[in-house]
Amino acid sequence: MIDGLIKVAAALPRVEVADVAFNTQEIENLMVKAEGKGVEILCFPELSLTAYTCQDLFAQQILLDEAEQALMKLLELSRNLQLVVVVGLPVSHRGLLFNCAAVLQNGKLFGLVPKTYLPNYNEFYESRWFAPSYALQGHEQIRICGQTTIISAQQLFRVNDITFGIEICEDLWAPVPPSNRLAIEGAEIILNLSASNDLVGKTDYVRQLVTGQSARCHCAYLYAGCGFGESTQDLVFGGRAFIAENGHLLEESQQFSLEPQLLIGEIDVELLRSERRTNTSFSQSIAQQVSPSSHIVAELDMVIREQPSLRAYDPLPFVPQGEQLSLRCNEILNIQSLGLAKRLKHTYAHHLVIGISGGLDSTLALLIAVHTFDLLGLDRRGIVGITMPGFGTTDRTYNNALVLMQQLGVTIREIPIAAAVRQHFADIEHDEDLHDVTYENAQARERTQILMDVANQVGGMVLGTGDLSELALGWATYNGDHMSMYAVNASIPKTLVKHLVRWVAENLIEDGCKEVLLDIVDTPISPELLPADSEGQIAQKTEDLVGPYELHDFFLYYTLRYGFRPSKIFNIAVRAFSKTDESRNVSVYSETTIAYWLRVFFRRFFQQQFKRSCLPDAPKVGSCSLSPRGDWRMPSDASAASWVVECDRIVEKCTPVNQEVDL
Repeated sequence: MIDGLIKVAAALPRVEVADVAFNTQEIENLMVKAEGKGVEILCFPELSLTAYTCQDLFAQQILLDEAEQALMKLLELSRNLQLVVVVGLPVSHRGLLFNCAAVLQNGKLFGLVPKTYLPNYNEFYESRWFAPSYALQGHEQIRICGQTTIISAQQLFRVNDITFGIEICEDLWAPVPPSNRLAIEGAEIILNLSASNDLVGKTDYVRQLVTGQSARCHCAYLYAGCGFGESTQDLVFGGRAFIAENGHLLEESQQFSLEPQLLIGEIDVELLRSERRTNTSFSQSIAQQVSPSSHIVAELDMVIREQPSLRAYDPLPFVPQGEQLSLRCNEILNIQSLGLAKRLKHTYAHHLVIGISGGLDSTLALLIAVHTFDLLGLDRRGIVGITMPGFGTTDRTYNNALVLMQQLGVTIREIPIAAAVRQHFADIEHDEDLHDVTYENAQARERTQILMDVANQVGGMVLGTGDLSELALGWATYNGDHMSMYAVNASIPKTLVKHLVRWVAENLIEDGCKEVLLDIVDTPISPELLPADSEGQIAQKTEDLVGPYELHDFFLYYTLRYGFRPSKIFNIAVRAFSKTDESRNVSVYSETTIAYWLRVFFRRFFQQQFKRSCLPDAPKVGSCSLSPRGDWRMPSDASAASWVVECDRIVEKCTPVNQEVDL
């Protein structure tokens, strides 16, 4: 297991009803194929050695004997393979017949797990042939294939420090699936050997069951359903398979295929463990168990494979794709607006004061303000947009700010800050030609003072514009643009701000605003605190100074959401940004560049916590937030040593002598 990833597969073999020799050969072929692809856990469908639709043939001794002989053959093959195999077969024990999953690896049978819930309604008659798992007296020993093993539904299996459990088909449909208890007892992956027939609309239902159970149990769920070759006397089985992880569908089989399939996916166990640690309901479920742990754990031995991961990572984890993007943008807009509406109603304020720079963040804040005023039936002139040109203001941003405010019908005020800042420089004896942090922050604090004082004048409140990415990096002036009376963008990352503004331009706003909004999206991100270049263009570009926001947002997501260590974030970032993805419109970055900015991220993230410890109120929009009252509580003086040291090792490994970082 590298970076917490384990490769699993659902195998969908062709079967012939009651032809155990044919079925065994098909299973063996897929076992060898899976081994060649580096699969570590391989799951076959329910009763795959005999086929599920044998009906009364399950009472024939020859079929049961051949199933046991076939299992012996698979055990022999497994001596030459590394993967764990889970296969379905009927097992006779104490005069009862059980529908079982057999767990085998390296020639050893580690356990038999019988089905708990037997469907006996509509088209199903399983109780005619099989006994449920609770017919057993706890963990019973059974002699099979020349080995003594355990037959019990209360079993867990551990391989390479990863624990998995098994349930069979109908078990998932029950009001209290066995996987609930398996997860509470420690199973991080659930395997389901299934033989559910196909009906119109059933695939969507099963997909929801699988993804929903993976979310509820904070686990990975692998579902392998039987397919072509099962009897079509009354039913059709289309070969349905899914791999889900914590509510997200990773892989899905091609249904109604006549050919065998091997559905492979990589499970991030560290991600699942992070979710369980974070979710207090999970730990409370463990504490509220009526009875102590009754599951036994079988320890499997497996060589850790040094194989490259094939799992794909979205370079823009905060930004959904396709139709979901439009739905998400609309939802975010309404969450922000509803939060602001409540704050206005509570404070009896009919005025909002916003500093409008012509940049992305202030534009989004203004759009939210306008939407909120429309929602409340308030006059847009109650929104006071203030442009405050300073030493670095360019014509492009200045004009965009004015045009946008004019088109939206808000009150416009222009208050230049140069004279006031020069007076301040004189007061503190600072050389105006020294363009240092004092030079920059004096402008930011002057602007904040203007906004606060105007808010007092009009009896309103200052609407903050800073976003989540800036808060993570501390890219804000303490007690300057860092402060407001309500920070409407505080949980929205920069990569998403762009899409929100573009979406509003293309879907909601008045026609006259679209062109200026799209130009704002295309404008380089800058605080404009340093003078423009000789051609009047923006000279101070934020991403040249602190790094690309698409990288920092990626780092932030996996730091906040899952608590991954820097080495893992680096590895998945390399996969995410290693090639051009036209649909996502992101840049390609070298390993050296990623390593450099990763170190910058963690250094700034720890160093700038003091700014996040005193943030104004803000609406939580997504799963990640840095609010000191909600999602992120961190000491301002916490040491970054462990994170930075690991980043240093990555940088050293990635940067050959005399090679420059491509910044």
